[in-house]
Formats: sequence, structure tokens, C-alpha cells
Amino acid sequence: MTSVHTSRTRLLTLLSSLFVLALILGGLGIPIVSSEGMIIRAQALSGDIPTAPEDPLWQKISPMTLPLSGQVITRPVWPEPTAHALAVRAVHNGTDIAFLLEWQDNTKNDRLTPGTFRDGVALGLPLGDAPAFFCMGQLDHYINIWHWKADWQSDIDRRASRTTEKDKAASGEPRRFEVIPRRASSVEDLIGGGFSTLTTKEKQGRVQGKATWKDGTWRVVMRRPLSSEEQENEAKLIPGRIQAVSFAVWNGENKERNGQKAIAPWFQLALDPTTKT
Repeated sequence: MTSVHTSRTRLLTLLSSLFVLALILGGLGIPIVSSEGMIIRAQALSGDIPTAPEDPLWQKISPMTLPLSGQVITRPVWPEPTAHALAVRAVHNGTDIAFLLEWQDNTKNDRLTPGTFRDGVALGLPLGDAPAFFCMGQLDHYINIWHWKADWQSDIDRRASRTTEKDKAASGEPRRFEVIPRRASSVEDLIGGGFSTLTTKEKQGRVQGKATWKDGTWRVVMRRPLSSEEQENEAKLIPGRIQAVSFAVWNGENKERNGQKAIAPWFQLALDPTTKT
């Protein structure tokens, strides 16, 4: 009888502890959900895939809304991010794949200066068959990270607008001179093998990005060819296959950067088999 009573006491203590933990996490705004069974479908299309957020084709693709929670795995922890949900759409045409990521952000932070921080979003794809630690990967289980940065997008957009500036100068209007960095893409292509191990891939530009901010919402498209040029340093994306994917969001206005971010751990990404024409 004593052993039975002791077992019951331990069970009640465990359940009470789990309940208290749930209350604490709930109070911090950290959703207690499991990503198991939530599948993001990359729908197969014929013809060109959309490359811009405003492409009307995206409206024909149903989004998957993922809950975001604070990063509390490593210091500095970030239990109260401002972004709480991320809407994800994905398509491919057998040659390229594209993701449309949307989230609420009441302020547009697209400049990186001392004391100010940029908005951003990233997705992570394991390099092997087994998912790595979702934040930055881990030793022998690396992760390929596509990190879109609002300031990089601003650099690209401002350089593109220089054609308009030249036209204005030709018509006699004053022309504004500004030093703008050259970017191969608004998305940085990275490899992670654990905390503080992020490495920028030597070749950039394989992953392209395009974004708009309007009415307090960021809409970001990231796209890449399905075929892999680097067998060891580029995530394989194969039609007809299910694999893992994770996400992260940064709000510059909330001084979020590096590990201070909102996260969505591993979900399943299912690429439709290629459409036959």
C-alpha cells in the first residue's frame, strides 16, 4: 500500500508540475502546440511560378498559418516576441520552388544602423534526412538557412530605382546621390551547425527574395531552383518527397536580432509530384 501511495503522490506531483509549466508558458505567450501532423504543401504548377508577393496567383494557394513562440533554448532568451503567427504558402513547377511568408509587423524597419535593427524572416531546411536542432543546426546535423533581410531588400530596391533617378536628372530635376551596397540577393544563404556557427556560403544569389510592406504586414517571397548545385551544402528539394522545415521572424522595432526572435520549430513540407504536361 505504501508503494502505491508513493507512486500516486509522484504522479500527482508530476502532473501538477506540468500544469504549472503550462501556465507559465501560456503567461509568457508561448503556444503549447505540436507541429506533428501539420503539413505545408508545395503545390505543383505548370508554367512560371510567382516571383513577387503581389502576384495574383498566390491567392489561389491556401496558406498554412503557423504559431510562433519565443526562443527560450539558449541565452539571451526571448520569451515575448511581437510576431505570433506566420502564414506560409509554397509552390513549385518542377524547376523552381517559391515560398510566400506573411506576418504582422506594425513598423517597417529596413535600415541597419547603430542602435537600430532590421526586420527579417528565415526558413531552415536540414541537409540530411533527419532534422537537426531547429535554431541553428548541430554538429553532424547541419541546416541550410535562407535569411531574408529587410535592409538588403531596401538596398536592392533603391539601386533599382536609380534608373528613375537618372530619368529625372535628364529632365532637369535634381538627382540624389547615395552609396548603396551591391547585393546578389535580399536573402543570405547560410549553413548552421550549432549556436555561433553560422557560415555564409561562398556563392550567393541562388536563393532570391522579393518583399513588400503594406498596412502593417510583411509579405516576402523566397525562391530557389529545385536542383542542388552543392551536394553537401545545399538542402535537397525533391518533388514527391516530404521533408522538414522551420521558420524564424525578427522585429527590428522590438530590438530583435540574432537569437532574439520568434520561432516555428520543425514542420513537414510536402512537395507535390511534378505536374506532367
